[in-house]
Amino acid sequence: MVTAIIVAAGKSTRMGAGSDKAFMSLCNKPVVAWSLLAMERCKEVDRIILVVRKEQQLAAATLAKTFGISKLDKVVPGGQKRQESVQAGLAQCDPDTTFVLVHDGARPLVTPELVAAVVKDAKASGPVTVGHKVVDTIKKVDKKEIVSTVTREGLYQVQTPQVFPIGILKKAYKAIGKRECTDDCMVVEKSGEKVRIYETNQPNLKITTVEDLQIAVALLK
Repeated sequence: MVTAIIVAAGKSTRMGAGSDKAFMSLCNKPVVAWSLLAMERCKEVDRIILVVRKEQQLAAATLAKTFGISKLDKVVPGGQKRQESVQAGLAQCDPDTTFVLVHDGARPLVTPELVAAVVKDAKASGPVTVGHKVVDTIKKVDKKEIVSTVTREGLYQVQTPQVFPIGILKKAYKAIGKRECTDDCMVVEKSGEKVRIYETNQPNLKITTVEDLQIAVALLK
């Protein structure tokens, strides 16, 4: 069984005070609804666990009913940090879950086709993440001054979804303790496991600012 954990409990600080980007409107749907619908329409996903701010649990459950998200199993409160929210979702996975998919609720452009491809890749080869090659020139900067140019060879921008055998992800989180990691791949990497890249060039924007929301609107039209 594949359980998708959609993480949408962030503070949204760059959106302004009192904002919750997961519930902002994007082309007549809340941002997080787009990810829920992608998982709902993907045959490779069996269940969904949605992680939101504690005060948004009721709103999230109502949203799921409104958009017919029948695969939603649980809505759980997240933590102060992303990895705490992922762990909250992991703790609620049913015992028959064999693979877990982690996706940022702030990435509304994800498609059922991409989700299916990444899950199939993980089932065949183990831990995998979506990513695409870095195309811009990369500079290392100190105090706003360029220190050096970093070669782009072998550099990828890593996104979500990220898919893991659930035993590997749980073991990795147990080993990492309170050390901070920026994504689940990093958690797994530090446990000694290898993570593969599923390369894609399709838009997979993460919404963190109002400008990102405007770009997402343009891409969805």
